[in-house]
Amino acid sequence: MIKPAKQSKRKQRIQVNILLSMLLSFFIAILFNNLLLLLFYPKWSNEIDWLLESFPYFNMIMLLIEFILSFLILTRRIVKDLMTLESGLQTITEGDLSYRVPVQRQDELGRVAFNINQMTERLERQIVKEREAEQSKMELITGISHDLRTPLTSIIGYIELLRSNSFQDQEEYDRFVQNTYNKAAHLKKLLDDLFEYTRLSSIDTHINAHRIDLCQLLNQLLFEIEPIAYENELHIIKEIGSMPVYSVVDSDKIARAIDNLLMNALKYSFKPGAIRIRMLTDHKQVTIEVENRGTPLTREQQDKLFERFYKVDYSRSSEGIQTGAGLGLSIARNIAELHGGSLTLNHEKDLFIFKLKLPIEA
Repeated sequence: MIKPAKQSKRKQRIQVNILLSMLLSFFIAILFNNLLLLLFYPKWSNEIDWLLESFPYFNMIMLLIEFILSFLILTRRIVKDLMTLESGLQTITEGDLSYRVPVQRQDELGRVAFNINQMTERLERQIVKEREAEQSKMELITGISHDLRTPLTSIIGYIELLRSNSFQDQEEYDRFVQNTYNKAAHLKKLLDDLFEYTRLSSIDTHINAHRIDLCQLLNQLLFEIEPIAYENELHIIKEIGSMPVYSVVDSDKIARAIDNLLMNALKYSFKPGAIRIRMLTDHKQVTIEVENRGTPLTREQQDKLFERFYKVDYSRSSEGIQTGAGLGLSIARNIAELHGGSLTLNHEKDLFIFKLKLPIEA
């Protein structure tokens, strides 16, 4: 909003400009009137004297006409620009938000044109965002339907086999039960991810922050994930040191963010291969890096990697690790930003380095 003092100053400037135009028109009218008298009086002196005696207000009327003509000529550009503004506003109100008012001035009219164009740009961006939000909502529904239907269909299929006693022996029965349990656990994981994402996206999300040792938390998470890595022919390389690294964070949420990064590396690493985890600190922040090698991404894939429900084309090719709903990296980034930190990716050829940066203090 414009401050009262600045608004008053602009008002005075507009008034001064109008006054100057009127004064200039008045002086031009007087000058032009005197010039006419100098040109015609020597030749038509008798007629002019008779005209002035018969019509004593003739000179004043001529002066007024000359003043009006001068004022109209001096303000012609302003009137033209005002008409351009009016025409531009009419075009915008009819729905053409790509239109921009072509007024090139450095005065108040120029600022009005600039503000109109700024308003139109913001309105256009808002409409684009609303359309993107609507498209995102449809993708959300499609993504949920697709990712929940697959394990649910499998669960129903196995239960139907068990219900109809369509198994040959106890071993096949146990396998059906185990597969049903695995699909149910997968379904629960998908629902947990969806719930966590919607909760983190809420405007009233709060974190339960307290001072913890990130080094200890990371060691615990790596200890739990090493057996899964071993089963998938992956070697965990730790470069996190032994000294405590304290930060004020929500331990549950940070554990989830780091776990999502580790699971992402497990899914998309070349096998056999290695996953390298580093922890770097300075006086302001701590950086946790998860490095692995995998199939290179295109620029478009890299730009969309942190979008919800986005999964690269080969996301279902991981053996032994169930695929998620494409929310893991989005959740991890939301958690980082919720703590005042960031999550970024450095990607070059087949090398991936995810960097989770967290402030030392809350």
